[in-house]
Amino acid sequence: MVLRRQTGTGWPDAVAGSGGSARSAGDPAGVAATAADGDGGPTAQSPRRPGRRGSLISPAGLIILGLLVVLGFTLVVQVRNNAADPTLTAARQEDLVRILSDLEAREERLRQDIAVLEESQRQLTSGAQGREAALAEASRRADELGVLGGSLPVQGPGLRVRFVSGREPVRAAALLDAVQELRGAGAEAMQISGGDGRAVRIVASSYFLDVDGVVEVDGQRLAGPYEVLAIGDPSTMRTALNIPGGVVASVSGDGGTVIVEERDVVDVSALSDPLVLRHARPVS
Repeated sequence: MVLRRQTGTGWPDAVAGSGGSARSAGDPAGVAATAADGDGGPTAQSPRRPGRRGSLISPAGLIILGLLVVLGFTLVVQVRNNAADPTLTAARQEDLVRILSDLEAREERLRQDIAVLEESQRQLTSGAQGREAALAEASRRADELGVLGGSLPVQGPGLRVRFVSGREPVRAAALLDAVQELRGAGAEAMQISGGDGRAVRIVASSYFLDVDGVVEVDGQRLAGPYEVLAIGDPSTMRTALNIPGGVVASVSGDGGTVIVEERDVVDVSALSDPLVLRHARPVS
């Protein structure tokens, strides 16, 4: 065996054995080529860990991907539902303008009510005139409660609405829808009457039922045709009744007719019995 050392470094340049193998001094990790004994065989290398050509998606990535798919599906369904809304798609531009005008009118009425209440508060706290203002305010509130509670007759501008049945009778649900639409449009007092002229005052506690082919209102059975008198802004209330899909369209779909007339003076003279409270008490 022959040994050679590199001068000055102390590291062997090569160590050759009788087997003809050689190890390079510059490969301290032991990664060196070992040749076969002149037979031209393959070169052996130190084993290496095989590398991964691609990485799998982590569980968190799968969850995020699933959430994105669900969100996209929800957005598509919402857009299709909005596009398929029969009320909006069937509405003409004139109808949409009237609806917007109705909302603006209601906003203006609310602003006026706020201004009146703020003025009343200022007068009640203004010192010497406070007691007189308080008495006047109490009297005004009593009149308002009498009108709302149906204990006082009232008159003013409004609508006369007649419901004439067609192939199907006018149901209690249609009359209730009409009352709700009129209230939403600012009706301040209403009454309903049947074909025999009997009238019932409509108040907050009023109810409507279908009984034996007629409509029962607060215990009174009324036969058609029905007539509703409402006091409020005529044009605003007419617009509310004629919105797409509203009560006029519903009754017309059953073959009936709704006749709406604007009047300068409407008399709501039917009175409601005072409501006896059994359970509700004011909080002191």
